[in-house]
Amino acid sequence: MKTKILIALAILAFGSNSTTHAQKLKKFGSSVEKKIGPKTIKVPYTDVVSYLGYAAPGNEDEVKNGKKFYYIYVWVPAVAPELGVRMMSPVGKTKIKGATSSKAYEDNAGSKDYFDTYVTLERSDIISKDNISEAAVKSANWVILKRNDDSGEMPKQPSGSTYNSLLRYKSQAGDPLKALTVGLYRIGFTTYKRGEVKGTFLAQVAAPIKLPGVVMAKTIVDLKKGL
Repeated sequence: MKTKILIALAILAFGSNSTTHAQKLKKFGSSVEKKIGPKTIKVPYTDVVSYLGYAAPGNEDEVKNGKKFYYIYVWVPAVAPELGVRMMSPVGKTKIKGATSSKAYEDNAGSKDYFDTYVTLERSDIISKDNISEAAVKSANWVILKRNDDSGEMPKQPSGSTYNSLLRYKSQAGDPLKALTVGLYRIGFTTYKRGEVKGTFLAQVAAPIKLPGVVMAKTIVDLKKGL
């Protein structure tokens, strides 16, 4: 009997560890590091814009290289020295102050679905709010500035894997194609492997300086409403 009890306790302990990997989302640190005593920390971004969404099969924006891509559009109203992007899925019980919450997220906030996030930061050649339209976005020249698949800085997913994403991109002022200028950007996201993308997610765009007027939306129609 004693052996059976020990085996049962071991199974319970293993099961508990395999389902409690959720971690608290830490402050979004920039690439700037500061030494405080024996520790070196990343100085938190000054400006963070958050978006809560839900991705579902069939409503992807584009299929590239066999992968289903979704986009979140971001209007950046001023020159930035650096932009940070991070994405977490699922959102779970994480509370984010001031986040824009999509209807799709609100309708599916209790969902346990999540996906292996893969993100890109892309910049368009649209530099005026007056030129933003669905037709212009489709014909725009989009340049991928940086991409990320897995980040050990992000909370683990329920599976215990570090499959959430984070990237930081510094403006390259000497290269017009890679500078962080005023204009329309987008966060592209999908999964690392080809397949369906399904689950709640938190997406954040951050900068080390205040950028009053940043607007973040899933569609161009919603983006224009916020401009």
